[in-house]
Amino acid sequence: MYRGYNLTSNIINAEIDEFNEFYEIGKIQNNKTKKSIQENLNHFTSKNGVISGTDLQKNWFPEVKSHIFLSHSHKDEKIAIILAGILYEIFNIETFIDSNVWGYSNHILKQIDNTYCKNTGQNTYNYDKRNYSTSHINLILSTALNKMIDNSECIFFLNTPNSITPASIIDKTTSPWIFSEIATTQIIRKVPPKRLNIKDSKYSAQMKALNENLKIEYDIELSHLTNLNENTLWEWFKKDCNSPENALDQLYSLTPLSNKFL
Repeated sequence: MYRGYNLTSNIINAEIDEFNEFYEIGKIQNNKTKKSIQENLNHFTSKNGVISGTDLQKNWFPEVKSHIFLSHSHKDEKIAIILAGILYEIFNIETFIDSNVWGYSNHILKQIDNTYCKNTGQNTYNYDKRNYSTSHINLILSTALNKMIDNSECIFFLNTPNSITPASIIDKTTSPWIFSEIATTQIIRKVPPKRLNIKDSKYSAQMKALNENLKIEYDIELSHLTNLNENTLWEWFKKDCNSPENALDQLYSLTPLSNKFL
């Protein structure tokens, strides 16, 4: 990960017809990732009946290459897909939508629980066994998402009332996955792309100063993410770029790190 953005723009209204084309483009890209994740979900149990956590993680989360990791509320999935479609159509940027991973957690848990967690001769589940299976799946999921964040150059957090509690209580979330992902972006290593030719010592000093101003709490801490509003987003979309990497460089130029971290 190099940079993270708090996307506060309301530029996308999923109900407006003009976004239908981008939604279809985003769906095609998104379905490619879904397919690669779904293909081997039924093959994670060994011959002796022992579940391999390593194999499950590999099958659930194969190597997916993306430029941007997009964190969002499940209620905003259509907006996330539209945004992915816009980024792909304009800049050929590949976006990883996080619900491709956590969206399958209940599916996996149901498969495991139906096989291993039912009370003998009953259609009810054993409480302790269910807790055990859930802890394993959630930890595997969390690890998979952390790896994807680490491998992605750029992180977008889709900040809407569906992801952040509105009104008098702000910067809080009811989603454990959003909390986990944003917390990960605070503590994960920050690696500038080699093409930017940023000296490690200077960048390390920036990141050290940035991290010293942050605390990991159950409240959502967003000060380490650069705000990305509607005007800047439109300005970026109008840039003439010859590659996804060049497009991201243009975004970084439009949104330089705050001087207090330099």
